[in-house]
Amino acid sequence: MIYVSEKAKLKVSQLRQDAGIGEDYFLRVSVVGGGCSGLSYKLDFDNETQPKDQIFEDHGVKVVTDLKSFLYLCDTTLDFSDGLNGKGFHFVNPNASRSCGCGESFAV
Repeated sequence: MIYVSEKAKLKVSQLRQDAGIGEDYFLRVSVVGGGCSGLSYKLDFDNETQPKDQIFEDHGVKVVTDLKSFLYLCDTTLDFSDGLNGKGFHFVNPNASRSCGCGESFAV
């Protein structure tokens, strides 16, 4: 399962509304190579699923990830922070053995 915090849900809804994206679009989360710790998170809106996609819904947000990314994202929570210490989406990933100072990349 991939979880979505209440703050992340509100931000996703706001972004969807600001961009004029309909409810037929979902949040695609993936893991790609790169970043200072080796792996980085990627977020996009999408409306087409692929055959091996894993599909979840939490707090009314549909989250889709490919099978390879899900191996890194299992039990991860997508959160959003708007505080002074950094603004934006971040992942609380119990599978990460370390993450970089910016919080945008991780290693397992």
